[in-house]
Amino acid sequence: MPTDTLAALWKDVTGTDLGPVTFTGDDHPLPGPYRVGDAAAACVAATTLAAAELVRERGGHPKPVEVHIGHAAEAFRSEAHLSVAGEEPGALWASLSGNYEAADGWVRLHANYPHHAEAILRALGTDADGVRAAVAARTAVEVEDAVLAAGGAAAAMRDRESWLTDGPGRAVRAEPLVALERIGDAPPRPLPQLDRTRTDRILAEQALVDRSSPGQLLAVWTLDDRALTGVRVLDLTHVIAGPVAARTLAAHGADVLHVTDPKRPVLHRIVMDTDFGKRSCHVDIDTPAGRDTLGELVAGADVFVQSYRPDSLARKGFGAARLAELRPGIVVVSLSAYGHTGPWRDRRGFDSLVQMSSGIAADQGMDRPRSLPAQALDHGTGWLAALGVLTALRRRAVEGGSWQVKLSLARTAEWLHDLGRDTTPHTRVDLAPYLDEADSDYGRLSYLKVPGASAPLAGPHRPGADPPAW
Repeated sequence: MPTDTLAALWKDVTGTDLGPVTFTGDDHPLPGPYRVGDAAAACVAATTLAAAELVRERGGHPKPVEVHIGHAAEAFRSEAHLSVAGEEPGALWASLSGNYEAADGWVRLHANYPHHAEAILRALGTDADGVRAAVAARTAVEVEDAVLAAGGAAAAMRDRESWLTDGPGRAVRAEPLVALERIGDAPPRPLPQLDRTRTDRILAEQALVDRSSPGQLLAVWTLDDRALTGVRVLDLTHVIAGPVAARTLAAHGADVLHVTDPKRPVLHRIVMDTDFGKRSCHVDIDTPAGRDTLGELVAGADVFVQSYRPDSLARKGFGAARLAELRPGIVVVSLSAYGHTGPWRDRRGFDSLVQMSSGIAADQGMDRPRSLPAQALDHGTGWLAALGVLTALRRRAVEGGSWQVKLSLARTAEWLHDLGRDTTPHTRVDLAPYLDEADSDYGRLSYLKVPGASAPLAGPHRPGADPPAW
């Protein structure tokens, strides 16, 4: 059971001792040597426990925290369990995305966004049919450098030694897994107490409260008895890590507004999976009117989650320090691919690329790269970000202040690496108890439920379907 992993994670992020958590299910639910199941169960358990403690602090009745390891592990590849009216909603990967053999090794190209595919072709001076031959004529690093210079996304496969010595590995390892820092002054802001009278009545009606033994509660959360009821979250993220963080916050009751650029291409398959429980609006922050609109939204927000590359939003007037001025007491989450310090902090990256860069793909493979059984760096970072938000909100309630939570896919990769390996055969998970259906702007969806969710989530809206207002 991943109890030790959870205890260390909880202590590292919250600075307190671990509360009671029960794990069920098999220890090794996914193939491969990396302990992805352990990591997933620990992330889900820590986040759910933090939510339960916040419910208790707000006067509510948290239910005991129980995590099924298989459910948590499969949640780390939730996008693979999505269907629309019983049909798979298109391929997860664009045709150009994948691993290519170079003159001296391997390189991965990421082409899921059209402008990244165009950058690959421009960098290699070829059309789609000639990509494989063009890569084979160059070294892996030459391909990586050329594609990045053209505005695309690529990563040469490196072993651990190269990652730590020639790459940014040592700088990444020096960063906290979940960095939590005070970025401004503000008075303490406890979240309002939940309607305990109402929840007591509901629990009594369900015969779940023993009035003679108030410490023995077999409680359930209600819509008005959730950790983040009344908390507003602005979600300025894309792809997986950031959207997963905001979806997790929505699963614990937050009012989440997903703000997207109308000019940016949309990966609808990912939106279908990660936008449960959110509203979605368009705001073009490249325009004065758009920046004014975002500023108004920030003024009413508790949490601001963004996954732009470092300093990108600051150049548009929405860096962490400015956000703390606009909304004292705000919690800002900043996500990056390759860390917030070091030589690669500005490098464009995705989960599959970080696996190649950090030695994970080489460590698993023999003569060719091998990926993790899930985009665990994305999902893990998303869940850890949600844990960071819950922790920051509790500190804001006691200490006051505005807070920044910083994470990166590369630092999550280091954490996963340090968990060690498990070579025992994996066991398949019966997903039937964890699947549900919901109506959405995309039709009737079948999806994997968010582990620890305190209530069913509404189906996703299409980008821009809602007004940019609270």
